[in-house]
Amino acid sequence: MIDIDPHLLIVDDDERIRGLLQKFLMHNGFLVTAARDAGHARRILSGLDFDLIVLDVMMPGEDGISLTKSIRETSTTPVMLLTAKGETDDRITGLEAGADDYLAKPFEPKELLLRINAILRRVPETEKADMAPKVLRLGPNRYDIERGEMWSGEELVRLTATESQLMKIFSAQPGEPISRAKLVEDLGRDRGQAQERAVDVQITRLRRKIETDPKQPRYLQTVRGAGYMLAPD
Repeated sequence: MIDIDPHLLIVDDDERIRGLLQKFLMHNGFLVTAARDAGHARRILSGLDFDLIVLDVMMPGEDGISLTKSIRETSTTPVMLLTAKGETDDRITGLEAGADDYLAKPFEPKELLLRINAILRRVPETEKADMAPKVLRLGPNRYDIERGEMWSGEELVRLTATESQLMKIFSAQPGEPISRAKLVEDLGRDRGQAQERAVDVQITRLRRKIETDPKQPRYLQTVRGAGYMLAPD
């Protein structure tokens, strides 16, 4: 089997940062394509698929949040946001837009590398087609544990890398509450209230995809004092 280096798209209007990141990531075993702004990135994305997108938030013209929302309409490619804004609310906005993680500038390149690798490890691998699927029923939806796929009728529900990992975690312990701190740990993130709040955002996004009424969840429940629990039919 031939191993193919992951292909990353770097989107940043700062030519110096763009060049440094491209050089650093290529040195660490990635294929890297760079775009100078959102419009340039859109043209590249129309013809190429990527394993992950590293996207600056503050750019002239269309910003990174808007581009992330647009990407999420048609793609589950993981997105890592780079932002000069340190406020938690700004980071939450990025996660709500569909980003898988964020990193505030200035940052150590090694931390970016660690976060990229963590996200790529969370992307579910395609299972063999002839394996008998194990399925959880969630009302009109069904989750194929072996394939890491969510289906609504005959339509595949698009899950981000983080949402896919959350479903993998919950489906391994259906009917059992999992604490926010444990979810943060299993997602490979640093401990802390900010990351636990980020998990809350991811749960809210996931509920929108599997619940008839996300405000009164039936399948992805909040267990007071214990965390969250997947309650399949």
